Amino acid sequence: MAPIKSASPLFQPFKVGEAELKHRVVYAPLTRCRAIDTVPVPEMALYYAQRASEGGLMIAEATCIMPQAHGYPHTPGVYTRQQVDAWRPIVEAVHEKGATFFLQLWHVGRASHNNYQPDGSPPVAPSALAIGSDWEVYTQQGGPYKYPTPRALTKREIAATVQAYADAARNSIAAGFDGVEIHAANGYLLAQFVAATTNDRTDEYGGSLENRTRLLFEVVEAVVEAVGGHRVGIRLSPFNKFLDCIEPDPFGTYGAVVEGLNKYGLAYVHMVEPRVLGNADVTPEKGHTLKPFREAFDGPFISAGGHTRDTAIDTVASHEADLTAFGRWFISNPDLPLRLKLGAPLAQYNRDAFYSQDMVVGYTDYPSLTEEEVEDLQTATAKA
Repeated sequence: MAPIKSASPLFQPFKVGEAELKHRVVYAPLTRCRAIDTVPVPEMALYYAQRASEGGLMIAEATCIMPQAHGYPHTPGVYTRQQVDAWRPIVEAVHEKGATFFLQLWHVGRASHNNYQPDGSPPVAPSALAIGSDWEVYTQQGGPYKYPTPRALTKREIAATVQAYADAARNSIAAGFDGVEIHAANGYLLAQFVAATTNDRTDEYGGSLENRTRLLFEVVEAVVEAVGGHRVGIRLSPFNKFLDCIEPDPFGTYGAVVEGLNKYGLAYVHMVEPRVLGNADVTPEKGHTLKPFREAFDGPFISAGGHTRDTAIDTVASHEADLTAFGRWFISNPDLPLRLKLGAPLAQYNRDAFYSQDMVVGYTDYPSLTEEEVEDLQTATAKA
């Protein structure tokens, strides 16, 4: 039996913000569509606690900052007292397991539908440019529907949106979270402003690179001012093609973004590898890599997207990232860090249950390794 590659690089201590982590395996933010009327449910405490580990970092699912921000069924918010109160026991359950917990702040922008908007009007975006017909949206009333043409945000609405991010960050800390992650990836609102293909504005929020990134930096500044840079991370996806939000110059644009983030003292930058599209694996284009962004950022750097045990070990060992985030494999393997450490087989996930509303099947029914299985693996490793 060939020896299993040592996972030692993944199990070195590391500091993120004020948190002293014991390993480099991060739970990535994963939309699971289990909230009821935008309010987190008690079953989420079990789900997250199952996946929490001593000294681990978890990033909770994308959570909307305001009613207008929704675009997927049964997703939670953090803009009402009821939502904040519902998050508290979930956070407490994770903290009881010794993990650090951040909440991802979300506004989907044009990736929405009139059915989600409080007044039934079109969703908002930087510009009145619709997502193409290859993509579909589901709402409370059913679907699939084609995405409607959005309306461009006014400057007054932009200012209100920035304020909503700051308020949501404060609410997250009030709920007990250790920090927040600004979702500026995957074709959602902030990424829509950045990408030249989705932003044709002619005011100070469109046109030049400085203008297209203006909203992103305004949000970062507002959130940092609200809760402190050590409590703030940000997620970026320079090679995104999801929802037709494509940046023609990913290295130039996001290189400037990453360099501009250095002055804020963020807890981390979290970037998506070019080998994923949404939740599907793809072959990256030649030359697409996160290395230049990692080199440009002065703080902790998280790599996410399609990682295997070997790629995670190699990524951290080669200093291409400080931490690696797992998504789909964390769904079906609640004890993923332990399995990676031992080289244990990974349980296959049930993709059909990713976004169902079942609170057990495909959600909290995935088993962890038993003590006997752990002992057997440790023995086998020792003999190898």
